[in-house]
Amino acid sequence: PLQCSISQENQVVPLPRLPRVAVCGGTHGNELSGVYLVRELLKLQREVMKKEQEEDLKPASVLLVLSNPRAMQQCRRYVDTDLNRCFTHATLNGPLSDMAPYEIIRSRELNALLGPKGSPAAVDLVCDLHNTTANMGLCFIAYSDCDWICLHIFRHLQVSNTASYFSEIFAPSKFSYSLDSVGKHGFAMEIGPQPHGVVRSNIYTAMKVGVQHMLDWVRLFNSGNVFEGGFVDVFTMVKHIDYPRDSETRNITAAIHPCLQDRDFCLLHPEDPLFQTFSGETVRYKGTEPLYPFFINECAYYEKGIALSLNYGNVYKVCSHEIFHHGNIL
Repeated sequence: PLQCSISQENQVVPLPRLPRVAVCGGTHGNELSGVYLVRELLKLQREVMKKEQEEDLKPASVLLVLSNPRAMQQCRRYVDTDLNRCFTHATLNGPLSDMAPYEIIRSRELNALLGPKGSPAAVDLVCDLHNTTANMGLCFIAYSDCDWICLHIFRHLQVSNTASYFSEIFAPSKFSYSLDSVGKHGFAMEIGPQPHGVVRSNIYTAMKVGVQHMLDWVRLFNSGNVFEGGFVDVFTMVKHIDYPRDSETRNITAAIHPCLQDRDFCLLHPEDPLFQTFSGETVRYKGTEPLYPFFINECAYYEKGIALSLNYGNVYKVCSHEIFHHGNIL
């Protein structure tokens, strides 16, 4: 069962606005919902700015970024190496050779555009758009379960019946590896199922609605507002499980069991079916406690040796916040 945690008490919070927000698509070049959505938003950006002025809303500067143009052109996840693993402090600041992979060079360009990571100059919020072949609905993935800005955005989408799950991957800032970690706040908006190299209208529309709700929340935040609290389910990543493999060839010898396929975020109990070998035998989950699986049978993770990931489940109380702003905005 989900465990319960309580965030800080209801309070009035003085905070700077979020004047610079980045929405990024194409970090993986074959995850097409984000690619086509960012292209569409680039076309509509002038109309959005006009609407903000007419309604006298406090505008956020929305920077729209197509993150990996070479991989997009080839409709591949990446050209040389996974761009979304290139944003650790060491990778961004280490020596750079003349033979550096394209994505290493591109990560530094993006860090210069959106960061530098960990600095006061970094953009206030990064929303990085992704697709998964797993049946995860619309899921937020973040590095912290105590960044109340990301939690409130998630709750805003959840109340609107847009977002389904919030998953936390714990990592200190200098070890956080994904593009969304470059901003002061950030998360990946992961939505599926959708095959890579394909765009499905329903998945694209769900992502579009999610981004619109996120930007609406930012505008409300920048205008000063009361954000009601409530409970959200937060899943904390515990470990990865690889496929069974041949000890000599390292080829996989089983697939996800039919009873587990497409059951992302449904509780997996010890002795539940986990894999079905190619000879027809059932391999059962040998863990000592029930956990929540996600990224089940994700296509892009075969090369990473990940059949699925497992999470603890927690219920967090996100407390109400009344926002007011003071001081000059740089």
